Amino acid sequence: MIELLINKQENIKTIMLLENGILVEKHEEHQNQKRLEGNIYLGTVKDVLNGMQSAFIDIGENKNTLIKLKDVLPRNSKINVDSIKNISDVIKPKDKIMVQIKKDGTLTKGAKVSTHINLPGRFVVLLPDAEYITVSQKIENKNERERLIEIVKKCLKGNMGAIIRTSSENIEDDKIINEINNLLIEWEKIKEKKGTDTLLYDNNALIRRTLIDIVDRGLDRLVVNDKKVYEEITKILNEIDVQVELVLENEKNLLEMYDIQEQIEKMNYRRIWLTCGGFITIDKTEALTAIDVNTGKYTGSKSLEQTIYKVNEEATFEIAKQLRLRDIGGIIIIDYIDMHEEQSKENILKILKQETKKDRTKCQIIGFTKLNLLEMTRKNMCNNDWNNQGGGENFA
Repeated sequence: MIELLINKQENIKTIMLLENGILVEKHEEHQNQKRLEGNIYLGTVKDVLNGMQSAFIDIGENKNTLIKLKDVLPRNSKINVDSIKNISDVIKPKDKIMVQIKKDGTLTKGAKVSTHINLPGRFVVLLPDAEYITVSQKIENKNERERLIEIVKKCLKGNMGAIIRTSSENIEDDKIINEINNLLIEWEKIKEKKGTDTLLYDNNALIRRTLIDIVDRGLDRLVVNDKKVYEEITKILNEIDVQVELVLENEKNLLEMYDIQEQIEKMNYRRIWLTCGGFITIDKTEALTAIDVNTGKYTGSKSLEQTIYKVNEEATFEIAKQLRLRDIGGIIIIDYIDMHEEQSKENILKILKQETKKDRTKCQIIGFTKLNLLEMTRKNMCNNDWNNQGGGENFA
């Protein structure tokens, strides 16, 4: 049973994904810290920094946003970025440019923006300023890839492109065509607003992204406790042509109803105990997240290598779960208990790769270093580009 709960309490909106009652994802949106990712604005260039090949763009929010030279040049530009000595040769103060938020800002930094616009759908991401069509590498059937490309080609107008997502595999032509047509209509609306508004497109990022990613993964039920949120979700479900059980528990606290407060509290624990008696510790720093595996109370009953492998194996399942649950991003170093047999290391790597495939965001496992530390990276769900959605799908 897969359920999505959206709990609105005062100024905080909490989105929780449950699998058979177990919390596997949790994201929060604070009213005074708006999620802007995916929003499209007509911005004004404020300051141009030639030394950094960057510029600050005013989009009407509290902080100016940052754009880099590569994100100013058209997506299909054949101009080499290194050949442009000053970004001021491309844009100047007071210029008006359409930009999209690619990464939300922090308490100290403004958001990052680009002129490369993406309009995400359930099956397709529309690229209004691109001339290419790519297909998720997870769609391996050659005939299916060709079928999808032909469908999209027939729908696109002028110099437009698209990314065909994994969820489009074996979907009827009409559903894909209908979605592309709706995205094209949305794009026309955005262009029409260009002369009148600063905010051209409100992506409603967190809820929209979560719904689009989860509806094709067997979502059984969606529960909310706020009428306005209920209406927002109804609208999004209609837009992406999805029918799922949607329940309004008006003004009730879903954390208490589903008895998951204890699970949420455990998310802040540094030490997580394993069933076997071992444990892992999670420590975040500015540069990376360090995860340490310990035998704890587990002494085993066979050889030392088997005892160590048992703890490392169970720790791997828990680590993949905690990365997703805590939305840990960036560089991750895992200090497993030293294994002397290469086969044991290979088995651990295999398990970790399998478990991280359940993640909605991109995980890259580098492998063991000479110091027997495992290196990997993960993209935050909260600051992830739509191009990398769908369990870390890559595009050809």
